[in-house]
Amino acid sequence: MISTVRRRLLFASGLLSLYRPLRAAVRQVVVVGGGWGGLAAAAQLRQQAPDIGVTLVDRHAAFHSFALGNRWLVDHGQAPAPMRRDYAAVAAARGYRFVQAEAIGIDRSGQRLMTSAGALPYDWLVLSPGIREDYSAWQLSDPAAADLLKKRFSGAMVHAGDLPALKARLQAFTGGDLLLNIPPLPYRCPPAPYERALLLAWWLKTQRIPGRLIIVDPNPLMPVFRHALLERFRDQVTYLDHARVRSVDPERGTLSTDIDDIRFDMALLSPPQQAAGLLWPAGLIRADGNTGAPDGWAAQNALDLRSPGDERIFIIGDAAGVVSPLFGHYPKTGHVASRMGAIVAGQIAGQRAPMLPEGVCHLLSGVDPDAGTRIETSYRLRSDGFLLQEVRQVSRQNPVGEDVAWAAGQYGGFL
Repeated sequence: MISTVRRRLLFASGLLSLYRPLRAAVRQVVVVGGGWGGLAAAAQLRQQAPDIGVTLVDRHAAFHSFALGNRWLVDHGQAPAPMRRDYAAVAAARGYRFVQAEAIGIDRSGQRLMTSAGALPYDWLVLSPGIREDYSAWQLSDPAAADLLKKRFSGAMVHAGDLPALKARLQAFTGGDLLLNIPPLPYRCPPAPYERALLLAWWLKTQRIPGRLIIVDPNPLMPVFRHALLERFRDQVTYLDHARVRSVDPERGTLSTDIDDIRFDMALLSPPQQAAGLLWPAGLIRADGNTGAPDGWAAQNALDLRSPGDERIFIIGDAAGVVSPLFGHYPKTGHVASRMGAIVAGQIAGQRAPMLPEGVCHLLSGVDPDAGTRIETSYRLRSDGFLLQEVRQVSRQNPVGEDVAWAAGQYGGFL
């Protein structure tokens, strides 16, 4: 504290205004994106480094989670509504600052995040901005056509706050051809579209809705869903494998692949995914090793998650790019993102050396009777320096609340 006498002397000399910022100067971390990764980073930073200022920036007012959302869409079992929490309340409880604003640019030389609410200076910038969908890959470069598709046929894979609108569209569906496409890899939460397809097939059958679910998939079908989609619900499902979407006409309600033109009455459409737009003009996107063109995802180190071009910037979550030539990307899941957030927080706080993430994913792989699958992913460095991925799957018949308990445990770490 400044003594009363010293304060008077400073005021008289005109130096008090200069003294305050010097005394108040605190190293600042700005976290962009309030998903699992950004929230985990902010919470861990406040816990591990109370002397560092932490600001979370997100354009939305509240956190929404995709976890258990597929079950909720079709009212399967006792699935709760997707988690929602106001960012301001979470920030107040955890002790950091929240700014609701659009992040519009990064001034790397000046170490400032430019937002719709003004510039935020940083000593470290943690980027967890998520994904964007590439409508140009479907010949929808016209913004009006892309907006029409999003309004009528969005697969709701960008923001979990869009799930209620999708549920309302499903409840209004009375029959016909219901089309669901799966994006080309890599994309957010690889099992999620297959689990959604499984539940939609179950919903069509149990609700006796006349029609079929058409699945357009450019990737190999995940083995754990093969029996359910191709055998158990073969009367409800038409599965088109190795089918890449080339164009969509939202006005006519048609989708074209290399082989087929497919008409639909309703659709859940998800274009190819990329890292969020904020990273592109800042020069944080990885260049393809063969062509030199941007490959769509961020460039960051596999271990410390720093941008190779700027050690003050960390990139975590679904926007992260290739980490190993042996398997590609870390899984784009909430669990992995939250572990990335904790890893980055430990480095900034100076309490922890870089470490490798791990992830757990619970999914419904069968219905009537229910079957669950737990996917555990871990990583280790090979002796030659290459990063290895190890995946373990555990299946269980009639699971009772494991996924709900898992989600609650995860939320407890950052909400």
